[in-house]
Amino acid sequence: MDKTKSWKIVKLLLKLLVTGLSLYLVSRKVELKDLREAFVESDPVYLLFALVAFVISQIISASRLNTFFRGIGLKISGVYNFKIYLLGMFYNLFLPGGIGGDGYKIFLLRKKFSIKGRKLFQAIFFDRLSGLWALGLIISTLVIFIPYLGVPNWIPIIVVLVGTVAYYLVMTRYFQEYSRNFLLIHSKALLVQSMQVVCVIIILYALNYEGKFAPYLFMFLASSLVAIFPFTVGGLGARELVFLYGAQYFQMDQHLAVIISLLFYCISAILSFSGIYFVFYPKELGEKKIELK
Repeated sequence: MDKTKSWKIVKLLLKLLVTGLSLYLVSRKVELKDLREAFVESDPVYLLFALVAFVISQIISASRLNTFFRGIGLKISGVYNFKIYLLGMFYNLFLPGGIGGDGYKIFLLRKKFSIKGRKLFQAIFFDRLSGLWALGLIISTLVIFIPYLGVPNWIPIIVVLVGTVAYYLVMTRYFQEYSRNFLLIHSKALLVQSMQVVCVIIILYALNYEGKFAPYLFMFLASSLVAIFPFTVGGLGARELVFLYGAQYFQMDQHLAVIISLLFYCISAILSFSGIYFVFYPKELGEKKIELK
């Protein structure tokens, strides 16, 4: 066994270990029986709307990535781009020890369109960076509406303004190839995160919650930051820990916090699993077969 395969196995085992440990810590704080009851009693109509909101967010996210691709001269249809986007989601969530969704997209597009892997990697990197910017902007906005945090309003405003200006100047000065359509790209990034916030709001309605939404939305966005880093399988466990300890800090219902996170994970898993269609029908992507590496 070569070093590359050995590292993949070690990385997968570490992810499984961290995921298992995180879920164990969550299970010590909340009753599984209460979580099951929350699932059963949730409103399925609202959950369907939450799924729709999440699907819309991912359609916009795929479109944002395609805008980056067009910026580097790679012109592919929106439909084809969304197909490989779904396949990438499937790889990321259900095959965490393999090549990964982003890696497969780079492999496929480089082979099919003879474009440099470095360009594709950078396009995907800046796509993620734009999402991180949008996440930071919405978190900073929510901080203003949560007096409990004790953060003066001028701090998040200054942070957002200075950070955005610096980000824009660096991007347009040193990475012009990837900063084309800057406003369009970052408008889409804001829409993606906003639709995911809408998804969580609908989940709260599905759970018949009637209190303040802002703390739960803040915890969701904070957990999204944690889920960016590939320490767990598809973010499972990491999100729940953030929700759990965030609920402790805000003195809120821990069971509700965890169930929100789990429902969001299930919704994302449903869409991600649809990518398996292209594993069984690779001709839809113009491939002879899809190798699960």
